[in-house]
Amino acid sequence: MTMRVLVSDPLEKQGIEILEKEKDIKVDVKIKLPPEELKKILKDYDALIVRSETKVTKDILQSASKLKVIGRAGIGLDNIDVKEASQKGIIVMNSPTGNTISTAEHAFSLLLSMSRNIPQADASLKAGKWERKKFTGVEIYGKVLGIVGLGRIGTEVARRALSFKMSVIAYDPFLSKERAKELGVESVDIQTLLKNADYITVHTPLTDETRNIINADTIKLMKPTARVINCARGGIINENALYEAIETGRLAGAAFDVYEKEPPLDSKLLKSDKIVTTPHLGASTEEAQINVAIDIANSIRDALLDKGIRNAVNVPSVDAEVMKVLKPYLDLAEKIGLMHAQLADGYIKKVKITYVGEQLTSQDLTGVTLSMIKGLLSYALEEKVNFVNAMVIAKERGITVVERKTEKLEDFVSLIYVTVETDKGNSTIMGTLFTKTEPRIVKINDFYVEAMPKGNMLVIYNEDAPGIVGHIGTMLGDAKINIAGMTFGREKRGGDAITVLNVDQDVPKDILEKIKKAKQIKEVKQIKL
Repeated sequence: MTMRVLVSDPLEKQGIEILEKEKDIKVDVKIKLPPEELKKILKDYDALIVRSETKVTKDILQSASKLKVIGRAGIGLDNIDVKEASQKGIIVMNSPTGNTISTAEHAFSLLLSMSRNIPQADASLKAGKWERKKFTGVEIYGKVLGIVGLGRIGTEVARRALSFKMSVIAYDPFLSKERAKELGVESVDIQTLLKNADYITVHTPLTDETRNIINADTIKLMKPTARVINCARGGIINENALYEAIETGRLAGAAFDVYEKEPPLDSKLLKSDKIVTTPHLGASTEEAQINVAIDIANSIRDALLDKGIRNAVNVPSVDAEVMKVLKPYLDLAEKIGLMHAQLADGYIKKVKITYVGEQLTSQDLTGVTLSMIKGLLSYALEEKVNFVNAMVIAKERGITVVERKTEKLEDFVSLIYVTVETDKGNSTIMGTLFTKTEPRIVKINDFYVEAMPKGNMLVIYNEDAPGIVGHIGTMLGDAKINIAGMTFGREKRGGDAITVLNVDQDVPKDILEKIKKAKQIKEVKQIKL
């Protein structure tokens, strides 16, 4: 039976040729289809390959009765409704590694261009001027490069810096000191990095934790000779604060390839001679475009021909009947991982996962373990973590994963019990299902609770004292933040306790700080699921 693949965005011929070599696959290339036309014809295809132009919306997917897999030639999935695809049983794949080298090289190119004033000197000479003294630069030999986020791209930048005889320090909450040593870099906290680096380059995703990680306050920690590079995501660096720091001489320079708003035609960054700018060229090399085309073509081919699933972002490779049983546990495990990522302090060294109960222990739980690791890593990492690469990324970062099964533990029929060991201690979260499908967190560290792992949550460690819960509620109420769910736990009367709240919206930092400063409150952490 011939399977049909629709390519709806430009794709390099090397990718198309991979698919056309298969006698059981027929490829149609139809570029710039109007949404209504795409919706009309998609029902006849088994696979769809897109880049960023085609918008695979819920409405379009409604007609995709035959569609088995969607492939994105690139990393970003903003143009694909992954949730709707998952509900329809459609695998969504991307090609997360194809532009690693191109982005790393571009970041390093910006570093060198900024150091030697190359763009400015080029423009000056072409304008008929000869200004050698004006464009005196600095050497990078012996300088300290600080890398925020040591994923694949950050690692490649580090390798290039080391070849130039730079010293490399890195901040990454998922990088162990042992793995850092293997790479020849020093693992440090963010404050140490900012204080000691001559160059700072960011390679993280844009999350609530990384947004404006470089801002007016953190800039004060930097050397006045420091230079900053952003080839990752717009918004990680506060552009206005950086511009002001450079214009006032607080920093020496910067280089940007990505921006808070693109195109950044009104950005102050374009007005400074000390800031090198490029129009989002990180992945714009011939090789990178070919690589992502080849990667996605190979993944689509293998999926259609039952040769395995690679780079899937929404489902592991699990038998359909088994998936019906495990799907709620996959969701629970991922949420436990996400919670650990936001609750645990320090560098993660080891993850121990214990499965309890016959319904779980009688199954192959590889997918559930991968789901937990995916949740744990995806919160803070630059690269897209999926069921295929989760273990590889964990290993790269020196994280040991241990899985075990047991028939009985605690007082629940089935449980997922996860302990995360860091260089600062251990944390545990225990989860189960109510009514076979509803996930619940039933234990956090030493405290038994009954928390719903969804939306915005507050985990508050406090003393067990009268009135404290009401005080917390009043502070949230004054801020117009509604509490949707509440659970408590304590070790003993009058001792340490925990309060877990589900709230209807994000809690601003100033309100969190207000709660933290309240009497008898020991620690407050916000979780977003």
